Amino acid sequence: MLKQLAISNYALIDTLNISFSDELNILTGETGAGKSIILGALSLILGQRAEGKYFFNPQKKCVIEGTFEVNGFHLDDFFNEHDLDYEKETVLRRELSADGKTRAFINDTPVNLALMKKLGEKLIDIHSQHALLDINDEEFQLLVIDTLAGNEQLLSEYRNNYRTYRSTQLRLKELMSLSEKSKLDLDFFQFQFDELEKARLSSGEQEELEQEQSELSHAEEIKRSLLISIGILSQNEPSVIVQLKEALNNLISAERFKPEISKITERINSTLIELKDLISELENLEQKSFINEGRLEQVNDRLDLLYSLQKKHRVNSDIELMAVLDQLSKKISTILFVDEDIEKLKAESDVLFQQISELAGQLNARRSDVIPRVETQVKQTLSEIGMPNAVLQILNEEIPDGKLDMNGKNQIRFLFSANKGQSPLLMSKVASGGELSRLMLSIKSLVAKHTSLPTIIFDEIDTGISGEVALRVGNIMERLSKHMQVIAITHLPQIASKGSTHFSVYKDEEGEITFTNIRQLHEEERVMELAKMLSGNKPGESAIQNARDLLLNNKEF
Repeated sequence: MLKQLAISNYALIDTLNISFSDELNILTGETGAGKSIILGALSLILGQRAEGKYFFNPQKKCVIEGTFEVNGFHLDDFFNEHDLDYEKETVLRRELSADGKTRAFINDTPVNLALMKKLGEKLIDIHSQHALLDINDEEFQLLVIDTLAGNEQLLSEYRNNYRTYRSTQLRLKELMSLSEKSKLDLDFFQFQFDELEKARLSSGEQEELEQEQSELSHAEEIKRSLLISIGILSQNEPSVIVQLKEALNNLISAERFKPEISKITERINSTLIELKDLISELENLEQKSFINEGRLEQVNDRLDLLYSLQKKHRVNSDIELMAVLDQLSKKISTILFVDEDIEKLKAESDVLFQQISELAGQLNARRSDVIPRVETQVKQTLSEIGMPNAVLQILNEEIPDGKLDMNGKNQIRFLFSANKGQSPLLMSKVASGGELSRLMLSIKSLVAKHTSLPTIIFDEIDTGISGEVALRVGNIMERLSKHMQVIAITHLPQIASKGSTHFSVYKDEEGEITFTNIRQLHEEERVMELAKMLSGNKPGESAIQNARDLLLNNKEF
């Protein structure tokens, strides 16, 4: 529940600190005093987006801070899930700068607005005149029934299974589409695969063939070069080897006179031996070098095939061609086995549909069981607040053709009649603003007993009611405050008298500056406030006595 709200530099507010009780808190004040400004500030720490200018003093930042007692409201998992520090007294803070920057914090941990809003929805329900539109919304109507039926866990299980079912259905649709398209492509893929497989591709073959092609194409030139080289080294007169031998013999003759020449003769002798080996290798190469037109034709044909396939598949090597072959093999395999996958997925989908159908049936049964009780209890509450002939009829219809959606198989619709003899119709056609306010109050007072929501705020929902009806509405709010914290902004003294804590919102002026302020009223101050609400700013004795009677009756009640 909201324990304290601190507002700094917001709209007409310089600084405010409000401490709320855990029961019924009443906020009253003249129109324009700033009650809605306080509610607007509160909405900012509940994750609402900042729109417009909010600064009492543009030179300072605006800070809104709310302290919430969250112990006992089962929010531990939420804090753990979002990696937030769990504190029994949790602080939500929002800071806005004049340059448009905004920051949000939960227990001093920076968070985004989406997360702050998510937590805010678990802390406070703000019910205003604008919220009356919700009652015509089928999603809201279904939420009411599910809350009162205690369907939260069952509905969560159903929705998880439904999401899985929908995902399976989408995958099945994709596979069937793929199967239909792929079967048209199968012949083409198979032709390409067969063509490549027939080519008997081998890694590195292309490089070897290109080398062989180069040798075969230049065989005559290679043979001529080898023969010339052999002749120069060993056959021509004088050949290199003959001249080298002659040089060796001369040096051997001289080394007896100059011994160090022996080292050179040894080196020349080694060179002769190496040269003879080279000549032998050249002769072997020359004998193996011959013109082979038949083999060259075979090599050219093979390379032409490889080049043609590469061009067709837009690749640059035999290795890339082999990768294409592998890809085609996988595509063909996928196409051949897709029907098997489709059958498996169909079976899986059928099982999931059976599961969600059973869960949807359980949801339907629990919704059907709770509807008569909801209709009866809402009628009783409406009768208590001045609508004895009002009827809420709740239609529970199944979605046509046995279909299911995220909520099961039900379509819930609220029909309403405020007057005897009038058939229940859609509320937008038969209910006035005041009637809708009382109907919503009746529903929310019923829902409050079945929810762990800490706080509800009623923002001037007393439109169109007065007198005894207003007193009864106040009684309902007071009873509601025994189950949860209630904050009510009202113009009606009958409702205001029911509060356990009463705040007056007013405007002050200092020089040329107007600002909003608030104070908690003590007993006599409450009397005067209620008297002013009854008869104006200068209440007479009768109005003051009437105010005392309202407060006295409230205590006796």
